Amino acid sequence: MAKPQKEKTQILAVSTDTREESKKFGEMLRKRFDGEFDFPLLEDKDHKVIDRYGIFNPDGRGWPHPATLVIDPKGVVRWKFVEVDYNKRASNEQIRRELAKIK
Repeated sequence: MAKPQKEKTQILAVSTDTREESKKFGEMLRKRFDGEFDFPLLEDKDHKVIDRYGIFNPDGRGWPHPATLVIDPKGVVRWKFVEVDYNKRASNEQIRRELAKIK
């Protein structure tokens, strides 16, 4: 991602994990990706964010569907990738393309 785009972009991860579980997971990812994992993992144990964006997975033992959302500075969801299969994720190219559409 180009520097001007990166300066206007914020990455957040939301899960139903506890703060302690998220902290351990973040540490593992930082080690695995050599420090490149530099965004916060947010706790949503009450599903407020998960429900708001329609990604609750009723078959997932409380876990949301894997999803990537591009939200503009006004809070409008401009693009959403939701998948039932947790192995399928939005590609970096798909995300970059959608971010580039936001002026």
